Amino acid sequence: MGKSRTKRFKRPQFSPTGDCQAEAAAANGTEPEEDDGPAAELLEKLQHPSAEVRECACAGLARLVQQRPVLPGLARRDAVRRLGPLLLDPSLAVRETAAGALRNLSACGGFEVCDDMVTKDIMTPLVALLKECSTGLDSNEMSPQKKKDQNRNSIENIANEAINVLWNICECSSRAVSIFNKEGCLEIVLKYLSRFSTNVDLAISVAYCLQTVTEDNPELLKSVSTPALHVLESAMLSPVNSMEYFLLKTLVAGTIWNLKDIIPSKSQAEVINAILKILSEVLEMDAGETVIQMKEAETQRIKTTAETEDTLQNANGDDLMEDDEMEEIPHRRKVRRKTFISDLLPPTDKELREAIALLTAQQTALEIIVNMCCSEDPTDDEWEELSSSDESDAFMESSLSECGGQLLSPLCLSHEVHTALTHHLLPKKIFDKTAFPNSIAVDVCSRNPTWKPLIRKMNTVQCRALVCLQSLVSLLDVDHLGGPAALQTLAQHLSQLLFSQPDFAKHIDFLEAISSALRALLQTMASKNIPQCMTPDQLMTLCNAGVHSSNVGVRVNVVSILGITGSVLAKEDGTLDTLKTIGYFLLEVATKDPCLVVAGEALDALFDVFADGKEAEMASVQIKLLSTLKEFQPVFKMKIRKEGRTKYSPDQLCVLDNVKMNLRRFIAYQEIVEKRLTT
Repeated sequence: MGKSRTKRFKRPQFSPTGDCQAEAAAANGTEPEEDDGPAAELLEKLQHPSAEVRECACAGLARLVQQRPVLPGLARRDAVRRLGPLLLDPSLAVRETAAGALRNLSACGGFEVCDDMVTKDIMTPLVALLKECSTGLDSNEMSPQKKKDQNRNSIENIANEAINVLWNICECSSRAVSIFNKEGCLEIVLKYLSRFSTNVDLAISVAYCLQTVTEDNPELLKSVSTPALHVLESAMLSPVNSMEYFLLKTLVAGTIWNLKDIIPSKSQAEVINAILKILSEVLEMDAGETVIQMKEAETQRIKTTAETEDTLQNANGDDLMEDDEMEEIPHRRKVRRKTFISDLLPPTDKELREAIALLTAQQTALEIIVNMCCSEDPTDDEWEELSSSDESDAFMESSLSECGGQLLSPLCLSHEVHTALTHHLLPKKIFDKTAFPNSIAVDVCSRNPTWKPLIRKMNTVQCRALVCLQSLVSLLDVDHLGGPAALQTLAQHLSQLLFSQPDFAKHIDFLEAISSALRALLQTMASKNIPQCMTPDQLMTLCNAGVHSSNVGVRVNVVSILGITGSVLAKEDGTLDTLKTIGYFLLEVATKDPCLVVAGEALDALFDVFADGKEAEMASVQIKLLSTLKEFQPVFKMKIRKEGRTKYSPDQLCVLDNVKMNLRRFIAYQEIVEKRLTT
């Protein structure tokens, strides 16, 4: 039903897997149980006069909320309203654990829980806490150095938990975003971002939050000042090149892209050049080799540490024993609140953090490029109106203009932009990321439980690259993609990726991504009369697997691919049998797929395949195309009338109405064809 539009990427709810320490769980009775008895006990302890008890209760709740069955019970017992005031508890430790519990609750509960948290006014104490932390960091600068460091760490830890709560809630609730705008939270969180040089973890959390709240938020744009832009600029152009800083800079680049509507026309080139320069640098890195190197570094570090400890114990065993005996036993065991939840950058060993940061940065970079491809180009009048902002001009005339290099701009803006894109080799770098993950890196990760989740991250990067490739193929000129030969090479590459996996149909994300890329590529090749590379057998293997997928997107893609290929074959000689096979297949899908969107795409493909050509006309008669469509026409109309308004969006209904009208016209055309061929 026409060319597909790539969906914009939203930040998915991250899936928490981290647990509180077992000691805290056992002490608070938070092991999984079917009733909400533990929840009731923990919620009661939140009011205890002892800060230590309140802290442990929050820690127990932080673990408990990761068990989805307990969430309704916590909602009945008003857990949010009980935890909320503890964000402003006199004890810093309680504040941090309360924020950690709310962070887990917002992450595990999803949209409904987050919206309920806003209804129960969690934003009031949350915003107050963020303001207090900001003020606390300012006043702390006057303290003695040792105390300053201790206080700063505590306050920044609290702020990090609170920012993550804010991020999760704003991701799920437009009301939370409205409150964010109204309460002037932008200025607050930017103050935390400005500390990126001393606390990159906090800065990354802020950058994630900013990327969320700045997307499609015109109200917020009014409050973006010159100092705010300078903070973003400083973070994005940081000279530090560690993996975590690459992630930070990528996220900030995404935020600045979201703010593009306040950038004057004369500064577009410099700003977008800076954005794509960072994305290019991130994608240039070999994530597989990095994972291997980081795992080797971790192994060596652990080995060296163990050898050092053995040496010290052998040399000073007696002294160490005396020291151990004299050491005062603490009255309670401190709970490491940072381990409440598995963050996108979990607080684990440095090497693992670095590897995760790079993979996340590459995934984010690819998503930003896709979103840039999907952005609508503002009119010249809009850009002219925006250019009146003196403050934005002052910002853009700063060091962003010093990034150097060829002009880079959004993919939809101009021919010059396309040229610059290829100059920076982004299509080539994206192409490279579509390959399967490094097999050695996968093997290394598979043998270590803490590294095993990286396999999924590597696969996700591949899928994002395939979607990104789809966008580039749809938007760039053939010359900017390397010419006809390069497109044929790309088609062979995608075919090899697909058919090198015997069980490709089981990998839904991969199948949807690669079928989307193939669809866009074959459409471009067909429009430029470039010979296609998939054999009929390969084509039908893909379609037979894809059409039985539970994913509607996969089914739509394979049907469209069949229509594109069939329309090309219809113009060639000796393709009668293949066209008949395609026709039977598309009729089967059109008449039997339960989804009207897929059925409509199959009908659209039939219109394309059998619209013209001697071979196509003969095939249409032999497969009884006319009689089958005439029989199906009233059924299709009835299904649209019956299911349309309840199951499909207005845009989908509009397309289906067009298909219905085209079906009537196509039947009239086929009547003429059949009459001519049978008389």
